[in-house]
Amino acid sequence: MKNKAVVLLSGGLDSATTLAIANSENKDCYALSFNYSQRHKIEIQAAKKIAEDFCVSGHKILDMDLSQIGGSALTDPSIDIPSSPTTGIPVTYVPARNTIFLAFALAYAETLNANEIYIGVNAVDYSGYPDCRPEYVTAFQDLANLATRAGVEGNMLRISTPLIKMTKAEIISKAVELNVNLALTVSCYQPDTQGRACGICDSCRFRQKGFRDAGLKDPTRYAS
Repeated sequence: MKNKAVVLLSGGLDSATTLAIANSENKDCYALSFNYSQRHKIEIQAAKKIAEDFCVSGHKILDMDLSQIGGSALTDPSIDIPSSPTTGIPVTYVPARNTIFLAFALAYAETLNANEIYIGVNAVDYSGYPDCRPEYVTAFQDLANLATRAGVEGNMLRISTPLIKMTKAEIISKAVELNVNLALTVSCYQPDTQGRACGICDSCRFRQKGFRDAGLKDPTRYAS
């Protein structure tokens, strides 16, 4: 029997590649996505298509309204998405987002008797988010095994981060190797009404550089 795994799937390049890796490692994959009132909620449609492509055993999309908390350009339309490189922790950081998502993934994993959660965090080519660092992942894994019945009973849970030390170019190359349909993935923080990427936000710039460094054509539709 395959071991069950919960895979956080946003619909972006990194999460799609993470799902492909989990699938290649012979996991029985259950995808988990979140509609959290993000301005780029078109990624949810991408997540549905990617999950279908990989024939996951289950795909849940949970609704929550993080705009009620605010504090991020991704959930508060009054905060502009930066159009030039930023330093420090950017305004696109969503407070505690990965902690919230991993908490739900942990609950889902317990109900499935799954002992692994895959998340596509990256500590090399990333935007300076504090909840993408290896130290954070280690701390959450410790919490997960202290705070769950599964952990207390000895069924230790692992947080898998296969992309944590990879460059964006390496992630893209791995995605191609594993037959991810990169044209389905959505990276842009502010796509237009036709779903075209802006090409100027941090996420678009990281994606574009990744494809250039990998020597591959970016299949993304850009507004300009």
